[in-house]
Amino acid sequence: MQVTDTLTARRRFLQPFSGQALDPPPVWLMRQAGRYLPEYRETRSEAGGFLDLCYTPRLAAEVTLQPIRRYGFDAAILFSDILVVPDALGQGVRFAEGEGPVLEPIRDVAALKRLDLSRTQEKFALVWETVARLRQDLPCETALIGFCGAPWTVATYVVEGHGSSDQGEARRWAYRDPAGFQRLIDILCEASIGYLEGQVAAGADVLQLFDSWSGSLADDQFDAWVIRPTARIVSTIKARHPHVPIIGFPRGSASLLADYLARTGVDGVSCDTSCPLPVMKRTAETGRVVQGNLDPLLLVAGGDALDARVDAIRAAMSGQRFIFNLGHGIVPETPPAHVARLVERVRRKL
Repeated sequence: MQVTDTLTARRRFLQPFSGQALDPPPVWLMRQAGRYLPEYRETRSEAGGFLDLCYTPRLAAEVTLQPIRRYGFDAAILFSDILVVPDALGQGVRFAEGEGPVLEPIRDVAALKRLDLSRTQEKFALVWETVARLRQDLPCETALIGFCGAPWTVATYVVEGHGSSDQGEARRWAYRDPAGFQRLIDILCEASIGYLEGQVAAGADVLQLFDSWSGSLADDQFDAWVIRPTARIVSTIKARHPHVPIIGFPRGSASLLADYLARTGVDGVSCDTSCPLPVMKRTAETGRVVQGNLDPLLLVAGGDALDARVDAIRAAMSGQRFIFNLGHGIVPETPPAHVARLVERVRRKL
């Protein structure tokens, strides 16, 4: 894709999507707004529950802006959650302290009647208001990333009713009744397309699809539940918003990455920590933007090992269309000083 708008071209984060390899590369971090920051914890306490924070535009915008003020990242990512989609569809989501998300499971076609596409606007509109606030309040040079969970990953929570180690209930339904499971995926695709288009209309520069559990699927299932739904979302949004870059994050799927890129139509890919640097480089050489892939726990450890790995990633991706990021989200125990050290190291000339 080509970035043609003059204002947009001023945002360093977007320049790799128009073919430029930057040194130093742009940098942002997944979950850069979160519990590792004291100011986030203070704002979260004001909101009450986690979803209350996601659905209160003033507060959601505030926590999105906090890491930009601290570190000057090249991009801000909307503060929200991938489970906004099933919550807006009417399944109902709550976050239990110490347990994570809890949903009433949907495990057969009959239960799909609980999901109602006509009711999503009420909650989606609150997120869109957050995006609009952010585009107004962010520095002009800072790109704004909108996102949603990819259909397979969101479906695992819809079916399981919570996070799981193997996504077993969703995988069993997909094997047992692929036509029925496809109906769930279709609902999530339609809801996600509307949700993302609303984010673009409100001011998002870039979109990212988080498929955090794609690595649990066999290759034929990966095709059915990751590649095809992603391609459907990308092609629909591209038909209406051709200049908006879309980044995929098929976590744990480095061995299937070439097929994913060839068939989904994404403009860029976020690589997890397990993806080898030579694979990242080869991927960038195909013309895609690549971002990644520092281990979040190395950011916790800090020190010389952090510096050495930052330098190694940058050296491997030198001359490529590359954005520095983590291989997954920042963990809560990360010292804020280590994030500052990382940003400073990334922004040094090699």
